[in-house]
Amino acid sequence: MDAALRSLLDWYAEMGVDVPKVPEPRPIRAKRTAFKPPAQAVSPEADPSVPQIDLSKVKTLEALRETLNGFDAGALSDGARQAVFSRGNPDADLMVIGEAPGRDEDIQGKPFVGQAGQLLDRMLGAIALGSEDFYVTNVVNWRPPRNRDPKPEDIEICRPFLEKHIDLARPKVLLLVGGVSMTALTGLTGIMKNHGQWQEVSIAGKAYPALPLYHPAFLLRRPELKKDAWRDLLSLRETLLSL
Repeated sequence: MDAALRSLLDWYAEMGVDVPKVPEPRPIRAKRTAFKPPAQAVSPEADPSVPQIDLSKVKTLEALRETLNGFDAGALSDGARQAVFSRGNPDADLMVIGEAPGRDEDIQGKPFVGQAGQLLDRMLGAIALGSEDFYVTNVVNWRPPRNRDPKPEDIEICRPFLEKHIDLARPKVLLLVGGVSMTALTGLTGIMKNHGQWQEVSIAGKAYPALPLYHPAFLLRRPELKKDAWRDLLSLRETLLSL
């Protein structure tokens, strides 16, 4: 067992979670289920109140960041300090997609930098992924008012930026962290029943293998589910090793 895996097992032990002995994963590609188009509760074309943006001329991640920073997302951006774009290595094979910024993210302008983000980094570190091995963003780029859950219209406002972000970064694997991220990109609902089941997400004509994972904030509230998250992380590790 390598040091990274032993580190996570020690962390589970500290949390009081019993973890069975885990065999070394084989470098094989995980089975994926068929992609289902995202369910769009709000159609931008049908709802003129949803701000729209044409990103066809945006060719780089830096240009996308600048466009996002200058975009008026209405009430969504009015209540936030700033847009939250990304952190990590944009050339990494793995792109991590969370839900929406929280307080710490709104202050620092980077996704997953609070307590949940620290746990996420430890989880990925347990499968030997350092800060240069993944790239992080969110479905929604502004902290929702009063820190509420993202609404369908928030997701639709940010969807063009997310899809362009994926298209420009061109990762090899997507990690969908939390139910909001999973639903926005796959149309599936219910993270409890769909976590760890590989999906296929199509963006700009390219198919990406995508793995739904429990949100670290959820795991902090439900530590007994960390065993399931560990198995999902091993599945992610298998797929990355098979690339």
